[in-house]
Amino acid sequence: MKVVVIGGTGLIGSKVVAKLTEHGHEAVAASPNTGVNTLTGEGLAEALEGAQVVVDVSNSPSWEDEAVMNFFRTCTSNLLDLAPKAGVQHHVALSIVGTDRLPNNGYFRAKLAQEELIKASGVPYSIVHATQFFEFVNGIADSATEGDTVRVAPVKFQPIFSDDVAAAVARTAVGTPVNGLVEIAGPDVFQFDELIRDVLAAQNDPRKVVADPHAQYFGSELEDSSLVPGPGAQLAGTRFSDWFAQQQG
Repeated sequence: MKVVVIGGTGLIGSKVVAKLTEHGHEAVAASPNTGVNTLTGEGLAEALEGAQVVVDVSNSPSWEDEAVMNFFRTCTSNLLDLAPKAGVQHHVALSIVGTDRLPNNGYFRAKLAQEELIKASGVPYSIVHATQFFEFVNGIADSATEGDTVRVAPVKFQPIFSDDVAAAVARTAVGTPVNGLVEIAGPDVFQFDELIRDVLAAQNDPRKVVADPHAQYFGSELEDSSLVPGPGAQLAGTRFSDWFAQQQG
């Protein structure tokens, strides 16, 4: 099976390509680094030729509200316009748990717009909703820092290892289109502020973590269930504690 992975040289994309290749599929990494640009359309038709599946794990180079909306709308429209002509039978996109719950978050709004385009396209599809990656925990703490204080809402948080995300995306890509959502998350549910506090303490980071129900998460206040999946989510096997211990070691 030929699978074109848009964003195939990035964190998730490179792992998806590797996992598909291991299982005998023809996985093509498509990104500006390989001469394929979904924003401009450069090289896209050629890359899609003969593909049964397209996997889109690309990301906007800018997270500014207007730029990120333009990126996901334009790239997704370009892909969906060309997919039927190329014979693509399954469009898989990686998105985020909670895209419909945080309307003040410009990135989430853009991902939701991407999802709506896919749903309306008529191309058989599967949208994989993942929780936040283990690798992003420190960056989240930095974004919530004011001076030497980190303000984090005391809500549920269920992060997932990027390797497990890639495995789920690859598995979805070679399966039957669900024409709906597949939710994936890590095996453990934490309280958001407690996890950030424990991580920083383990790294001897002197910042003080404050549980603040009104703390902003990239522009939005959170409810208890904003960042966790619903019933029936696929739970990955890698525990945060095991991954974190390995990183520290």
